[in-house]
Amino acid sequence: MFHYPFFSFHLIFLFSHLLCSLNFNFSSHFVSSLALASISVFNHTSSPPSSLLSSLNLSIRVSLIRNSYVSCCSSLLLLFHTLFCRSAQTNTHTDTRSHPAALPRNTHITGTHSHTTFTAWCNSHLRKAGTQIENIEEDFRNGLKLMLLLEVISGERLPKPDKGKMRFHKIANVNKALDYISSKGVKLVSIGAEEIVDGNLKMTLGMIWTIILRFAIQDISVEETSAKEGLLLWCQRKTAPYRNVNVQNFHISWKDGLALCALIHRHRPDLIDYSKLRKDDPIGNLNTAFEVAEKYLDIPKMLDAEDIVNTPKPDEKAIMTYVSCFYHAFAGAEQAETAANRICKVLAVNQENERLMEEYEKLASELLEWIRRTIPWLENRVAEQTMRAMQQKLEDFRDYRRVHKPPRVQEKCQLEINFNTLQTKLRLSNRPAFMPSEGKMVSDIANAWKGLEQVEKGYEEWLLTEIRRLERLDHLAEKFKQKCSLHESWTAGKEQLLSQKDYETASLMEIRALMRKHEAFESDLAAHQDRVEQIAAIAQELNELDYHDAASVNTRCQGICDQWDNLGTLTQKRRDALERVEKLWETIDQLYLEFAKRAAPFNNWMDGAMEDLQDMFIVHSIEEIQSLITAHDQYKATLPEADKERIAIMGIQNEITKIAQTYGIKLVGVNPYTVLSPQDITNKWEAVKQLVPLRDQMLQEEVARQQANERLRRSFAAQANIIGPWIQTKMEEIGHVSVDITGSLEEQMNNLKQYEQNIINYKSNIDKQEGDHQLIQEALIFDNKHTNYTMEHVRVGWEQLLTTIARTINEVENQILTRDAKGISQEQLNEFRASFNHFDRKRNGMMDPDDFRACLISMGYDLGEVEFARIMTLVDPNNTGVVTFQAFIDFMTRETAETDTAEQVMASFKILASDKPYITVEELRRELPPEQAEYCISRMTKYIGPEVALGALDYISFSSALYGESDL
Repeated sequence: MFHYPFFSFHLIFLFSHLLCSLNFNFSSHFVSSLALASISVFNHTSSPPSSLLSSLNLSIRVSLIRNSYVSCCSSLLLLFHTLFCRSAQTNTHTDTRSHPAALPRNTHITGTHSHTTFTAWCNSHLRKAGTQIENIEEDFRNGLKLMLLLEVISGERLPKPDKGKMRFHKIANVNKALDYISSKGVKLVSIGAEEIVDGNLKMTLGMIWTIILRFAIQDISVEETSAKEGLLLWCQRKTAPYRNVNVQNFHISWKDGLALCALIHRHRPDLIDYSKLRKDDPIGNLNTAFEVAEKYLDIPKMLDAEDIVNTPKPDEKAIMTYVSCFYHAFAGAEQAETAANRICKVLAVNQENERLMEEYEKLASELLEWIRRTIPWLENRVAEQTMRAMQQKLEDFRDYRRVHKPPRVQEKCQLEINFNTLQTKLRLSNRPAFMPSEGKMVSDIANAWKGLEQVEKGYEEWLLTEIRRLERLDHLAEKFKQKCSLHESWTAGKEQLLSQKDYETASLMEIRALMRKHEAFESDLAAHQDRVEQIAAIAQELNELDYHDAASVNTRCQGICDQWDNLGTLTQKRRDALERVEKLWETIDQLYLEFAKRAAPFNNWMDGAMEDLQDMFIVHSIEEIQSLITAHDQYKATLPEADKERIAIMGIQNEITKIAQTYGIKLVGVNPYTVLSPQDITNKWEAVKQLVPLRDQMLQEEVARQQANERLRRSFAAQANIIGPWIQTKMEEIGHVSVDITGSLEEQMNNLKQYEQNIINYKSNIDKQEGDHQLIQEALIFDNKHTNYTMEHVRVGWEQLLTTIARTINEVENQILTRDAKGISQEQLNEFRASFNHFDRKRNGMMDPDDFRACLISMGYDLGEVEFARIMTLVDPNNTGVVTFQAFIDFMTRETAETDTAEQVMASFKILASDKPYITVEELRRELPPEQAEYCISRMTKYIGPEVALGALDYISFSSALYGESDL
C-alpha cells in the first residue's frame, strides 16, 4: 500500500537536493537524475514511464535555460502529484526485476553457458586494467567497471564517471556507457540503464552480447563477408584441410573439440599434435584446446567441456565469443594470408588473361589459315568444257556454302566475342589492352573475311556465267550441226551436175529444159544463201564464246563456204554455156516450165517450213514461249494458202498429163525443167503436216516447264519477301532492346537470349529458302521479277543478324561483368544508358564527338580542349569519329569505380616478405598455393642489392609488369 509520510520524506529530500543544485549551479541532468532516483524509491513496481521522463527532462531543461528555478520546482511538484495519484489507485506492487526489458532484435540470452562465457570474456579484457568481475549481474550495476571495459576494448576515453553510490549516480554512469555504445552505430532496443542498475540478468547479458558483436565480431571481414558470416567463413577456410572437421555453424560443429584444435594447429602447429587427437574423445579434445589457448595464446577458458558435450545444441553466442578470441589472436597471421590471397587473385586473373590471349591467337591463326587456303580455290577460274563438269563445280560450291563455311562464320563471331570479353577483363583488372600478333587483329580478320566474301561472290557469278555460256554453246553447236547437215544434204552432187556438159549432145527441147532447169537451180541456190550465212554466223558466235571444239566447227564451216563459192562459180559458167546454145533451141514446153517455176518456190517454202518446225529453241520465261507459240499459230494460219498453192501446182502436172493423153503424146522421163516430181511435192507436204503436231507438243512441253519455273520463282519470292523484312525487323528490335533502360541488365540479357532462341528456331526457314534456291539454280532460272531479294541478300542478312545478336549479348554480358566487378549499381547503369540515349541523336548506338562532349557537360564534367582530347583517346582509340555505347560505359565505369593497382600488389608482397624489398623462393612457396608460387618464381627477376639472401627475387618490378608498367 502507498504511504503518504514515505512520499513526503522523499519530496522533502528532492527539494533539498534541488536547492543544492540551484545554489551550486548543477546541470539539469543532475536534477533529472535526482528526480528519477526519488521516483524509483517511490514506485517499486516499475521504472518511470518514458513519456513521463521526457516530460520531466523537457520541463526542467526549459526552466534551467530560462534561469527560472521556481518553475523547475513547480515541474517537480506537478510530477510528484501525478505519481501520487497514480500510486493511490493501485493496491499492490511488484518487483522491478519481474519486468523483463526488451533485448536487441533477434537477441535472446539465457542459460549458464552465456553467463560463464561472457564473464570470462569481460575478465580477459578487464585484467588488462588490473581488475575483474565475479558476478556479471552485480558487478556492472554501478556502471564503473562497464565504462572501464569499454575503454579497454575500444582504446578510447569515456566521460568521467560519477563517484557517488546513490542510484542516480549508477544510472548516470550506465547511461554514459550506453551512450558510448550508441555512438558506435549500435541500436540498443529496450535496454535501459535502470535494468542494468537493477541487476536484470537477461538485460545485462544482452548488453554484453551487443558489446561483443560490435567490438569483437562485427569488424571481422573475410572475402566480402563480415560479422558472423565472416567469422564462420574464416573458420571453414582454416579448418578445411583437417580430417573429421566440418564447420557449418557455431553450435554442434564444435562439440567434438577437433575444430578448436584444428584452428590452433593451423596457426601454431608446435602447440598441438593433431594426428594424435581422436574424434571419440570430445572432452579431452576440448580441454586440450582450452588449456593450450589459456597457456600460450592468452585466451582465458570461457567454456566448460562437459557442458558442451552433454548439451544437444551448445550455446551459439558463447561459442562465437570464444572463437572470435582466436580470430583476434591470429590477426597477424590473417594479414599475411590476406596478402597471399590478394596476390593469388591477381595472378589468377593474369593467368586467365594469358590463356584467353593464347586461345585468341590460336583461333585467329586457324581462321586466317582457312581463309588463305580457301581464297585460291575460289580464285581458280579455269572453265570446264562440259556442262556436267561445270555443274559439278557448282555443286562443290554449294557444299562449301552449306557445310564448310557456316562453322567458320561461327568461329569468326566467337573470335570477336572472345576478343571483346578479354579486353573487358583486362580493363576491369587494370591491365593494358591486348594487342594480338601482327596481322591477327579483329580488323585484320574482318578484312580477310571481307576479301573472302568478295572472291566468293565473284566465283559464284563466274560459275553462273560459265553455265549460261556452256548452255548457249551446246545449243549453238547442235543448231550448227543441224543446219550443216541440211546444207550438205542439199549440196550433195550439185558440183557434179553443174560440171556436166550434157547440153552438147541434147536436143532443142532438152536444151531448153536444161536452161529452165538451171534457172530453177539458181533460184534454189539463192534461196539457200540465207542458210549459209546463218551457218557462218553461228560459227562466229561459237568462236566468240570460246567453244572447246571450235577447230572442227571452223573446219566444217570453211568447207561449206568454199563449196558455196565453187557452186556459185560453176553455176555462172553453166548458165553462160546454156545461154550460148539457147538461141539454137526455141521450143519449150510452157507447162513444164510453169510447173518448175511454181514447184521450186513451194518446195523451198516446204524446206524452210520443215527447218523451222524442227528448229531448236531456248527460252527463259513464259512470255518468250508464248511468243514462239504465237509465231507457230501464225505459221499454221498460212497452211490453207499453202495447200491451195500445192493444189495449183499439182493442177499443172494434171494439165500436162491431160494434154499428153489428149494428143497422144508419150511422156518419157521427168520434167526437163526441174528435178521435182509431183510425188516429191506430195511427200514433203505430208512430212510438213506430220511435223506441225510434233511442234505443238514441243511447245506445250516447254510451256509446262516454264510454268513450273514460274511457280519456283513465286515460291522463292513469297518466302524471301517474308524473311527479308523479318530479318530487318529483328535487327531493329535487337537495337531497341540494347538501348532499353526500363529493366535491369539481367532482364535485357533474358530478352536477348529469347531473341537469340527465336532466331535459331527461325533457321529452318532459311534452310527451306536454300532448298528453293537450289531448285531454282538446278532449273537454270537466272532472274525473278517477283522479289528484290536474292539468296545472297538473305544469307548476308542472316549472318549479320546472328553476328548482331551475339555481339549485343556479349556487350550486355560485359556490362554485367563491369557492373559486378566495379560495384556499379543498376541505377547508375540506367543513368548512363539514359544519358547516352538522350545524346544518341541518330539512334544508331553511337555518339558524335560534339554529342559526347555535351553528354559529359550535362553530367557535370568541366572539360577543356586538352582534357576532352585525352578522354577521346580513351573512348575512341582508333579515331573512328564516334563513341560506342560500350566505350561510354567503360569510361564511366573507370570514372566511378576503383580497381586493384600495382601499389596494392607491391604492398601485399611486402607483407609476405616481412617488409624486405625482396622476397625469397621459400617465402613464396610457403605463403602461396603451388601453382601461383611457381608462376611468380618463373617470372620474377633476381633482386640486385647489398646483403641479399640467396635466391632473392624482385617483387616490385614483377608487380609493375602485371599492370603493364614494365615488361615481364
